[in-house]
Amino acid sequence: MDISATFAAQGYVKARPATEPAAGGLLGAASDFAKVLQQGESTAAAAMTGGADPHALVQALSASEMAVETAVTVRDKVVAAYQEILRMQI
Repeated sequence: MDISATFAAQGYVKARPATEPAAGGLLGAASDFAKVLQQGESTAAAAMTGGADPHALVQALSASEMAVETAVTVRDKVVAAYQEILRMQI
């Protein structure tokens, strides 16, 4: 099978979109995390002054808790993967 440089280049161009990072990516997730925490803080402050109902406060706190738990889980997986790489023999 003979593969020309042009054919290889065309294959690379077709496969390239599959290797590009998704829109948003890690920075988008970090900004979403910060936005959820900020909304939780503002809802809690509004609830303390009587500007938000308790139901909205519970929802905001639940969303904040889930965001923090997700971030901790991702952090733990990254640390575990890093430790696994360190254990690899060269």
